[in-house]
Amino acid sequence: MEKGPQPQQDGGGQAQEGGIFDKKPHYPIEKVHTVASQDVEPDRDHTLGGHLNATEDDILEAKELAASMSLESARILMTKVLAIHNSDPNFPYLTLQTIKEFLSNDDIMENPEKHERLIEEIKLEAALITNNSPYAEVRAVVDNSDDPNIPASTIRAWSIGILFSAIIAAVNQLFSIRQPHIRLDTNLAQLLAFPAGKAWEKWMPEYEFTIPFTSNKINLNPGRFSKKEHMLIAIMAATSRALPVTNYLIWTQALPQYFNQPYARSNSYIFLNAFATNFIGYGLAGLTRKFLVYPSYCVWPKSLVTIALNAALHNENNPEVMGPFKKIWKISRYRFFLYSVAGIFVYFWFPNYIFQALTYFSWMTWIAPDNIHLSVLTGMQNGLGMFNPITTFDWNAMCHNDYDPLMLPSFVSFNAASGMFLLGLLAIAVWYTNTWNTGYLPINSNRVFDHFGKLYNISAALDKHGIFDLEKYSKYSAPYMSATQTLTHAFFYAIYTAVITHVILYHRYELSMGFKNLIKGFRFKKNKSTTKGVGEQTVEGEYMDVHNRLMAVYPEGTASYATNRFFSYRTYLTKAFTVSEWWYFSILVISIVFGILGIALFPTYTSPAVVLYGLLLAAVFIIPVGLVFAMTGLEVPLNVLGEFIGGLMMEGNALAMNFFKSYIYITCTHAVHFANDLKLAHYVHIPPRVTFAGQMVATLVSTLVCTGVLKFQMEIKDVCTSHAPMRFWCPGNNIFFTASVIWGTIGPTKVVGKDGQYKWLLLGFPGGILAVVLVWALKKRWPNSRALRQIHVVAAIAGMLGWAPYNFAYMWPNVPIAWLSWIYIRNRYLGFWSKYNFVLSASFSAGIAIAGTLMLFSVQWAGIKINWWGNTSQGCEAKVCTLYTLAKGERFYPWWDGTKIPAP
Repeated sequence: MEKGPQPQQDGGGQAQEGGIFDKKPHYPIEKVHTVASQDVEPDRDHTLGGHLNATEDDILEAKELAASMSLESARILMTKVLAIHNSDPNFPYLTLQTIKEFLSNDDIMENPEKHERLIEEIKLEAALITNNSPYAEVRAVVDNSDDPNIPASTIRAWSIGILFSAIIAAVNQLFSIRQPHIRLDTNLAQLLAFPAGKAWEKWMPEYEFTIPFTSNKINLNPGRFSKKEHMLIAIMAATSRALPVTNYLIWTQALPQYFNQPYARSNSYIFLNAFATNFIGYGLAGLTRKFLVYPSYCVWPKSLVTIALNAALHNENNPEVMGPFKKIWKISRYRFFLYSVAGIFVYFWFPNYIFQALTYFSWMTWIAPDNIHLSVLTGMQNGLGMFNPITTFDWNAMCHNDYDPLMLPSFVSFNAASGMFLLGLLAIAVWYTNTWNTGYLPINSNRVFDHFGKLYNISAALDKHGIFDLEKYSKYSAPYMSATQTLTHAFFYAIYTAVITHVILYHRYELSMGFKNLIKGFRFKKNKSTTKGVGEQTVEGEYMDVHNRLMAVYPEGTASYATNRFFSYRTYLTKAFTVSEWWYFSILVISIVFGILGIALFPTYTSPAVVLYGLLLAAVFIIPVGLVFAMTGLEVPLNVLGEFIGGLMMEGNALAMNFFKSYIYITCTHAVHFANDLKLAHYVHIPPRVTFAGQMVATLVSTLVCTGVLKFQMEIKDVCTSHAPMRFWCPGNNIFFTASVIWGTIGPTKVVGKDGQYKWLLLGFPGGILAVVLVWALKKRWPNSRALRQIHVVAAIAGMLGWAPYNFAYMWPNVPIAWLSWIYIRNRYLGFWSKYNFVLSASFSAGIAIAGTLMLFSVQWAGIKINWWGNTSQGCEAKVCTLYTLAKGERFYPWWDGTKIPAP
């Protein structure tokens, strides 16, 4: 934290609702992490730090507050804590058991002198939760103190933020159609913004000018580049990296090899639809703050890595910590970050360019390259990647689809890997029994095939206008999928019912609190207090965590500050620019209007009602999907659900299905990512109105830039064909087009309907409900089982969706790393883990992004390759093998309607 003469606002400065505290302690806190040595499963005789999952400094910090707390107030608080965290797998197990013991023993209140040790633990836990976060991973990187005088909204932050928003949007849009694509992420933007901000601090003159029509003055050089300015830039960069739905929808409409609809090239058409899908997601995110941002149980693991990088660059504290092998670690987080970035930058070139066998380490297939069974079971490139204890040495491969074992809690990695392994076993059974004719196809592929075993030719089932032709379709072929892709569709259906069932069963209390507070947020109320803010509006029935109380100093949802010592806005500006639910609702309404205009003003032959239908379904899923994302770091994509329901509603109209899918899938995806950014601002205590403005500006910049770049891309000669320059082959667009024809034009009825060969996949819908209910019932039967507590059905099913084109070889390395980081090191060297774990994750992602960018624009761009055995593959790893082969002109059966037509 930055040091200076300014006063600090801390988490203990406001009395808790319900009379929890007898006085208002004040703690100017500097985060210091020292070791609290613990065993893997400490018992009652071990240290308080072991019981509370806290470092010794966390305990010392909480002791003064605990001493001032009455036994009755501690009991009230613990009752609320148990209601909220009883089903929270992130909450420390031993702490939860201690709370249950305390609340279930009535003798404690009558004879407290007999239970002094237990009461001490409970009061310390109550103080720890109130004065900080209940989660060690949050305490590791997030300060529980704040100085409201640290600037966030400065001309420097806005200038750099807008610049990086434009650059990231342009680069990500331009290379989104490249194979492989390149993507600039938030951490790389934050890393590059740091020297830019420091350069501005050093060289920009201190020139002050007045904002037109106001009395407010702005200094061109506001002084030291603050961590809040830096995080505002990172939030704007994160917002701009979310590409609009035009990245797929417009491509498939406009290009001649797809639907060839020239009106889709119109600037107004592109902008209206891009604006609608982007800002609808932002409106939904704002309306779900009471559910996904303010509650402490919404940890958002991905945000912790971004904050860790921010802390490494700005925090000057460097406490010594005890690490593995009883070694004292003195290196600062900043130096640790730099060394890690340099190390991974150099290493990345080996598995990804010089010695690619380190990435695809299918060493078992080297024993017998032509053995199809060995390759299918253990191979990483064209097999399942199972039964291989050492699969890859490439960190980038391990972190596919954001499965970072240093970032995600260990129970997430374990559940996801278990689910993926289970589906792999099912795929083996399906493939070897040739169920659904999968034996004629690759066992693990995300492509669609015809009954000749070739890639499906969409044009063979369409007329000259791109409309489904039943006669041509009957003469050609039904679509077929690989074993893993077929099964993942069943579990896609399962996860949608599972996530809703999971939230209803495990988070009823939190949902009730959220809806009560959301309704209150829409009420027009007179100002009764100048201290009421985000904290009090969101804690009905919940304890006020430290970050809610710290954020209460900033105006939120009420015009309670006409003028104050932190903001010198005029009264009319303050009243006009508050961030209540009405602001987000207004953004939502405006976006809906833009979306309707984007459909109604053009010959889309689509009802504008698809905007409302898609948004309604997205609204149903946003809170369940967001809660799972916030607590596990795993995102549940709604694309398959959008294809299924949209295809049923608008069968034969691929464009209408695409619009529907976009308004349920893309907007929900944007919403949860925007909510993650709101949590970032909440953690680092950026004023809500500044965050609101930053995300709005960044989203608008991204929309405009992506629209311009898209127009440029569509003019590239042979774009999205095999002859395109710079490898602009559009793999994502091809998959999107194929899905739109199969699920929109051909329709789900022919694929999974009562006569479809994949009709049994629909059992996934009830299967998801049954799986969650079964595990929930087991937990009710054995409520104190530590093993059952770690089972998370939604995370396990999410792991199953990792197949096709990825396989288990990408997932398995996460398991030992997650165990090493989150269980072994964290339990024994919590101070060391707190200081370095998330910094290491941030450094790896930043180093890989830099190395990947440099590699793309140098050796890969020039087409320079290193040809030697370390970069080549043999047997079924080089060429896909199938269980059965077809003779020339031969095909397999059945057709979707059960009719057998003889081979030509």
